[in-house]
Amino acid sequence: MSEQLLESVKSKYGAVAESSLSNDYAGVQAVAEAFGYTAEELTSIPAEANMGLSCGNPTATAHLRPGEVVVDLGSGGGLDVFLASKLVGPTGRAIGIDMTTAMIERARANAKVGGYTNVEFYQSTIEQIPLPNASVDCVISNCVLNLTPDKPAVFREIARVLKPGGRVAISDIALKHDLPEAVAQSMAAYVGCIAGAIKIEDYKNGLLAAGFEHVEIVDSGADLNAYAKVENQAGCCSPAMDTSNPFQLVETACCTPAPTEPSLHDDLTALLSQYDVNAAAASVKVYAIKPQPADY
Repeated sequence: MSEQLLESVKSKYGAVAESSLSNDYAGVQAVAEAFGYTAEELTSIPAEANMGLSCGNPTATAHLRPGEVVVDLGSGGGLDVFLASKLVGPTGRAIGIDMTTAMIERARANAKVGGYTNVEFYQSTIEQIPLPNASVDCVISNCVLNLTPDKPAVFREIARVLKPGGRVAISDIALKHDLPEAVAQSMAAYVGCIAGAIKIEDYKNGLLAAGFEHVEIVDSGADLNAYAKVENQAGCCSPAMDTSNPFQLVETACCTPAPTEPSLHDDLTALLSQYDVNAAAASVKVYAIKPQPADY
């Protein structure tokens, strides 16, 4: 990843982590629900764990069991880690990996508020997962692998940390065909999880090359325009306004000046207003199994 791209990703996601975006905002909750979370799931975890960054719900398809170890690549504020922790129970572990300092700090604060005792968060890139070989039962991720330019390295790392027979349950953005040139070359589109995505067939071949079997990639059919629902909801004023429109823009004049640089969601909203990204990109569900030894 070029230094400029790395810094842009860190800056944009760090700003989201430091914002007031949470499940208390109607637009943020609407994004999560559009990509498969139930209202019950979202209210069962700290509100600050959801910042409207999902493109699916990997815990819904991971078939997690009590006592298992699950790792979430690009764990953000801890949304999927906290949901997974309930499923693996007190004898299991849910581990989050994220490269952004502010996200790790937010996730750890959420864990403390929620009283979670079986979760851990580590700061690292997902090309170098700080876990031992064959130590994980399941790897999940939510709209993050598209951000790394070295996807083969990530696939190899996933295979390394998984136990034989371990599984992958990932939600991500993948391409149905080539993006328009303007979108493919857009920094905002890259940071917004679109321009860094690869074709579905290349995604599948990458996992097979890393040694996985039973690889399936399914288009969820979710509408990527859902991200626009978060526009201008990152202000520090209370979202509990007297309005009949739950997606009313939050006025920031009552607290701090509006940021001089567009936010991640602002960039995405602008992109979605110009291009029909659903024509080329899709929210996908990714499944794969690490093979058992032949003599197992």
